[in-house]
Amino acid sequence: MKARDVMTASVISVGADLGIHELAKLLIDKGISGVPVVDAGGKPIGMVSESDLIGRGDSDQEARRDRWLRLLAEGELLNPEFLASLRSPDRRARDIMASPIVSVSEEAEVGEIARLLITHHIKRVPVVRDGQVVGIVSRVDLLRAIAGNALKPTLEGGGTRPSMAIPGARRGSPHMRPLRKPRDPTP
Repeated sequence: MKARDVMTASVISVGADLGIHELAKLLIDKGISGVPVVDAGGKPIGMVSESDLIGRGDSDQEARRDRWLRLLAEGELLNPEFLASLRSPDRRARDIMASPIVSVSEEAEVGEIARLLITHHIKRVPVVRDGQVVGIVSRVDLLRAIAGNALKPTLEGGGTRPSMAIPGARRGSPHMRPLRKPRDPTP
């Protein structure tokens, strides 16, 4: 199975100059967790996810930054305007995006995509054709592909949807734990 078989083709991307407040609103309004950042020509240059917006260990990052600033200042006081600019809320997508971007072609095998997601510790990868984003493959897309081979369609609930035909699974269980065998009451 290839990227073109499992990708989400309707991709929302953003420009590098989009403010983080607008970016956060977009993710919430569209119900998505990340977007490719593209240049003026539509070429992908980075990815922004929810974790980029909320920060990954901001206190650790600030402590490291403050230590470096103290070293660079060599005992001198740093300009207060410079320090204020480091904490500026006017950041843009380009300021927080993960770059360089990891992308795949439409012909990439799903196994290779899974390897890239694991190796690079990412949750989604844009699918690119002629330098343009034509789709995106996320972890959930890969799970759907795996589940599509294992689950059968059924008419439960008035529609066609995957059945819960997993051996030993209990319906409604959040973890899909196998049923336990009843204990034998005899010692």
